[in-house]
Amino acid sequence: MADGRRHIGVAERRARLALRHRLAPSAWAASPEEVADSLVALHGTDPATVYLAVAARLANPAKAVAGTERALYEDRTLVRMHGMRHTVFVFPTGLTAVVHASTGLAVAARERASLLKDMAGAGAPDAAWLAEVEAATLAALARRGQATAAELTADEPRLRERFVYAPGKSYEGVHTVSSRLLRVLGVEGKVVRGRPLGSWTSSQFRWAPAPEHPELDVAGAQSALLERWLRACGPATEADLKWWTGWRVTEVRRALSAIGAREVSLDEGTGHVAAGDEGPVESPGEPWAALLPGLDPTAMAWQGRDWYLAPELRPLLYDRSGNVGPTVWWDGRVVGGWAQRPDGEIVWRIPGAGVGREAEAAVAAQAERLRAWLGTTRVTPRFRTPLERTLSA
Repeated sequence: MADGRRHIGVAERRARLALRHRLAPSAWAASPEEVADSLVALHGTDPATVYLAVAARLANPAKAVAGTERALYEDRTLVRMHGMRHTVFVFPTGLTAVVHASTGLAVAARERASLLKDMAGAGAPDAAWLAEVEAATLAALARRGQATAAELTADEPRLRERFVYAPGKSYEGVHTVSSRLLRVLGVEGKVVRGRPLGSWTSSQFRWAPAPEHPELDVAGAQSALLERWLRACGPATEADLKWWTGWRVTEVRRALSAIGAREVSLDEGTGHVAAGDEGPVESPGEPWAALLPGLDPTAMAWQGRDWYLAPELRPLLYDRSGNVGPTVWWDGRVVGGWAQRPDGEIVWRIPGAGVGREAEAAVAAQAERLRAWLGTTRVTPRFRTPLERTLSA
């Protein structure tokens, strides 16, 4: 480039994705911790996504469920907690303090203020009362180790207190203190999601005390998180960074400057990589296929997705809120979608002109790999998308 910036084209971006997101077979991981460490964060809003995303990247997917449960609930090397954009993720436990300081504090302040405002507007008890209930709830959780909301309510009956939310509005409703307070405590980094009540696909869960962590400087934590993410997902545009973190653009720019990020040229404009990561990255050496779950962190990592997702596929693969469904990948780009039918069959479709016999054979092999791993387990994405609904019918 005339301005001295290196250009990183689509082919190299897809090569980086294949290797750093552990999607090419040569880059498959040995453990759930390796997967989470490579991706920085696994979307945890839909519990099944975590296990499916891990299984897609393990050399032996049979280790996905037991290994992830061990990491989350026994070794505590992974933790499921609120993070960027007020979304639940699974992070390496060592990132807990960084995530809390970089993204959680600002959201937590808004959530607590909103709860107190809603309670006051409904004539519910005040902040002093809520502080007493919070202390008693955390003490009860510490005694139990893990507990459901119902169990905590049995220990602290004031959690049953109800109040009317948005009285007189079209979306008026009745909230309980337990549901709102536990959510606030989660965003504040005081409690985290614990074991599910059922299998690994269950959306019902217990609460657990959050791992202890130091309180970090906000700016320093933002710099640490941004650098970690750039090394996993760079190059990325400023818009990508702002979208993924949920920060203000001034915070993104401050963190980029603090870590000495380097500007590169992308097809869509200026991108950023971590210092020392400007050099070329070789391709995995052979084309690869992958079947990734809805909300997979790779499909959701960037705001600008045209370099790996054809615009005409978006209406089929995303719901109205922008949540991605199950996707079929071929050599670094999304080419279609997949679903599981009630009988366990994994079905997939590549709309459009097709991708050739080699790609179709590789996708079929990955579908069989997924079917064999799931066995009798049935998974339905939390956010249904048009193609997934059609295929699963």
